[in-house]
Amino acid sequence: MEYENVRTGKLVLKGEKQKSKKRKHKKQEKNEGNSNLQDADAVSHGGWYETTKVSEITGTVAIEFGRHVYMKALDNGLFTLGIPHSEGEGPSPEEILTAIPVNETKVALKSGYGKYLGVDKKGVVVGRSDAVGALEQWEPIFQDGKLAILSNTNFFVSVTDEDDVVCQSKIAGPSEFVRIRSMVQQVEDPNKDTCEEEQGSLAQVEEKFVRKFQKFQDKKVRICEADRSSLKKAKEEGLLHETLLDRRSKMKADRYCK
Repeated sequence: MEYENVRTGKLVLKGEKQKSKKRKHKKQEKNEGNSNLQDADAVSHGGWYETTKVSEITGTVAIEFGRHVYMKALDNGLFTLGIPHSEGEGPSPEEILTAIPVNETKVALKSGYGKYLGVDKKGVVVGRSDAVGALEQWEPIFQDGKLAILSNTNFFVSVTDEDDVVCQSKIAGPSEFVRIRSMVQQVEDPNKDTCEEEQGSLAQVEEKFVRKFQKFQDKKVRICEADRSSLKKAKEEGLLHETLLDRRSKMKADRYCK
């Protein structure tokens, strides 16, 4: 059976703690260091990035056991380990899967042969289903920097001494730890910690505040014409809201300013 090409496309991180926003400069340095490490790791795997949360497991992915060794689909619906790849080389076509989100914690996986991965009665991972049922749902579990994939039968994915891919262990240990790699680079959103009203240029930000707080009978928006240089400084010092309030107080018909 001829191997099909899989399509590139695009779930809540267990055990993840909300990081403090204090000491921003140190956090930025740490993030930059982690980013460099991730980029170097991706380059050594042909551009395939290691996923770190369920929401990243979508679209074109590959499951890595060990270093540069990926799970490989066979034309009989079974799975084995492919041969080790060289540094800088990505997975082969038969080692590529398509991940499809099922919900916030589970995904379905489709092989390049167009079949969904499931588990048979012997606990062997097979790709022979044309639709996603209970047995075709997988739960990637991230914890302490490690990843294990739990099947619907409550057994973790692992590999036998003969390189067969199975689900026969209820405990995740070194044999069950894997990496799921994706071709979709996760780009950090620079505005993720900024409220929508503060996004955009200073002129756009001020207009949003004016539209929110002012009310005019003629429905015309009136914005303070004074120089906005003070807004830039206020934003850097964390005083943007107070400064906008002062500017609005100079305008008539403001609902909240005298």
